[in-house]
Formats: sequence, structure tokens, C-alpha cells
Amino acid sequence: MKKSLIGKVNLQEGTDTSALYGSYDRHIKMIEQAFNVRMTARGEEVTIEGEPEQVQQVEKVIADLANLSRDGFRVTAEDVNYAIQSSQQNAPASVREIYQDAIPVFGKKKLIAPKSPSQKEYIESIRKHDIVVGIGPAGTGKTYLAMAMAVSSFLKKEVNRIILARPAVEAGEKLGFLPGDLVEKVNPYLRPLYDALYDMMEVDRATRLLERGDIEIAPLAFMRGRTLNDSFIILDEAQNATSEQMKMFLTRLGFRSKAVVTGDITQVDLPVERTSGLIEIQGILEEVSAIKFVYFSERDVIRHRLVQEIVKAYERYEGKGGKSKKK
Repeated sequence: MKKSLIGKVNLQEGTDTSALYGSYDRHIKMIEQAFNVRMTARGEEVTIEGEPEQVQQVEKVIADLANLSRDGFRVTAEDVNYAIQSSQQNAPASVREIYQDAIPVFGKKKLIAPKSPSQKEYIESIRKHDIVVGIGPAGTGKTYLAMAMAVSSFLKKEVNRIILARPAVEAGEKLGFLPGDLVEKVNPYLRPLYDALYDMMEVDRATRLLERGDIEIAPLAFMRGRTLNDSFIILDEAQNATSEQMKMFLTRLGFRSKAVVTGDITQVDLPVERTSGLIEIQGILEEVSAIKFVYFSERDVIRHRLVQEIVKAYERYEGKGGKSKKK
């Protein structure tokens, strides 16, 4: 029979225990289930009962989350989940250390923080490199964090404009069958970029900047023939860019500009005979030291916890020879 240990964590006075423990002690229950311990939270004292190793891990998780709360972040279930995973996987960086790399988005007086080591690496890479390629499954924050970096750079006047591009390609859809003029036809494909932008900036201000051309959201094909100086450029859903389009996009980069390319190479919607430019550049540009590739996995998924399980289930299925997307 394994020995049981009782540990205690005494939080600093003034800690926001309601956010730390979660509504109806939701966060406490998540930690109990993850580490198979029993916890009691009364005021600023947390008692933990379980196997010694598990108790020590829980003490670390609670302390980490409490530090995060004292730094001004409101602890969420996603934060708790990441702190649990970090402890279980012996991750080198704590939640607090990762959050210290937060991106200030002054327009909404908020901080957008990375929530995994890969996200932290991604942000650091964007700061240090002129071209960064983020590859991984949906929900890992590739586009959202790139947008946050773009908005932050624009508001700090590091760039004069933001350009957001997407290939107008989706599974089974053709533009000609959609109603309206060209702008109306492509707008549904660009909607996710608008959604991310409005989450970073007040709608009225974003609308004015779009009207003035300081922020431009356009299909990838519209980039041809341009040289983009003093710009922060994001190419989203890049797995659906052809080889020719990818080369065209990367050679648009002008002086004092940054480009971020994001996509999921397992979700290519191009015709079978066309090669994905995102897949191709991994081999072509791997020796170019000034270009940084950052890879995400299901561990970086920041959506509902079930999304992680879905991503892993598909990876297992495809690994066993199940039907998968063309690569």
C-alpha cells in the first residue's frame, strides 16, 4: 500500500482565490482528477492529500497559478490545464514564465500571452526573424498570436500597415458559384482574419484603418506584382497556397517588413495535381538561417480540451493507415 502525504500551500494575503479555485472549485477539481489527490481549499490555505510525488506536483501547480494571479492575470481553466500538463511532462518553463512574454495590445488595454512553450518560441521567433513559418493543427494559436504581434507592432509604429492574406481555396468550393462581385465572393474566406482583428482592436478603429488601407485583408492572388515595405504581413491557411503562389508571396517582402506564414499541412484542400507551397518550402528553405520554422502539436491546442483529444485521435487513425488528407 502506497504511503499517503498531506501537504499545505499557504497563499499570500490578497490572492484572488475565487479565480484561482474557479467557479464552484472547478479548477481544484481539475487538479484533483489529474493527480489523483484530495484537496481542500479554505480561504488562502490549500490542503492536499495523496501520494508524496503527486502532492509535490500539485503544490508546484498551485504555487505557479498563484504567482500568475499576483502578476495580474485572471486564471482560467486553460491556464490550469497547461499548468497540469507542464508539471506532468516536466516542462522547463512554468505558466508564469511563459506569460511574462505577453504581447501588449494597447488598443484594447489587454495582454495576449503565449500558453505553451511552442507558442512562446513562436512569439520570440517573430520578434527576432523577418520571416517565420508556423505549422501545426487548428487551435494552436498560429494566426491569433501572429495577429497580436502585427497589431502590437502597428500600434507601436514599428510598421506602417498590416497586410493579411489567405488563399481563396476551400474543400469542394469554387468562387464562381458564390453570389456577388469578386469582393463579396472572397469575403467568407477572409472572415477568420476579421474575427481575429476585431478581438485585438475596437471595431470602429479597425474599420477606419481598413477603410484607409492601413490594414488590408485580401486574397493571396492580390499580392502579385507588389513590393511590401514597412509592413507586417500574415499569410494564413498557407497549406492551400500553390508552389507558385508561395514563391510569389515570399518574394513580396520589402524593407523594414516582417512576414508570418501559418498553416496545417494535414489539411490541404488543393487539387491532387497541385503541390502545397507550405509543404514544399520546408525542404527548399530549411537551410536559410534567417527564416525560422516553428512546429506546433496537439499539446499546444488552446481550444476546448476535447479538441486536443480529437487531434490526437486523427493522428492515431492516420498513423494506422487510415484515410488522410493529401500531403
